[in-house]
Amino acid sequence: MEKLIEQFSLGLFFWQSVLFVALVLLLKKFAWKPILEAVNDREEGIKDALESAEAAKKEMQSLTADNQRILKEARAERDSLLKDAREIKEKIIAEAKEEAQEEASAIIDSAKAAIEVEKKAAISELKTQVAHLSIEIAEKVVKRELASKDDQLALVDKILGEVTLN
Repeated sequence: MEKLIEQFSLGLFFWQSVLFVALVLLLKKFAWKPILEAVNDREEGIKDALESAEAAKKEMQSLTADNQRILKEARAERDSLLKDAREIKEKIIAEAKEEAQEEASAIIDSAKAAIEVEKKAAISELKTQVAHLSIEIAEKVVKRELASKDDQLALVDKILGEVTLN
């Protein structure tokens, strides 16, 4: 270090300082400024890319939430439609059963009424035939002069044996 102090020249120091300052100014104008601008541009590009990625992430989360909400609403609507369809099906089945029951009751009542009418008609027919038979027997008994009761009973038995019911 002593040797350095002994060989020190003020002129050389001055020119070295001037050259250093000129070199710093040249580097500042032509090298550092473009390098700093490139670094700043790169930093801004990275910052913009990070902001875009964050915005895309938020938008993706929003879309995912919307999709989940829409899917939930669609499921709820599907369940509601299925429930309504089941209720309508059960209502239709119940109405059909009730209508069939009413028709069956009406058919049974109609059949009972028809049977009753037929029964009354048969009884009326039977009464009419019995009346005719009675009249015929009475006519035949009256026409014949029967002397005894035994002859009358024999005649009635004979006529009854000949008569057939329709």
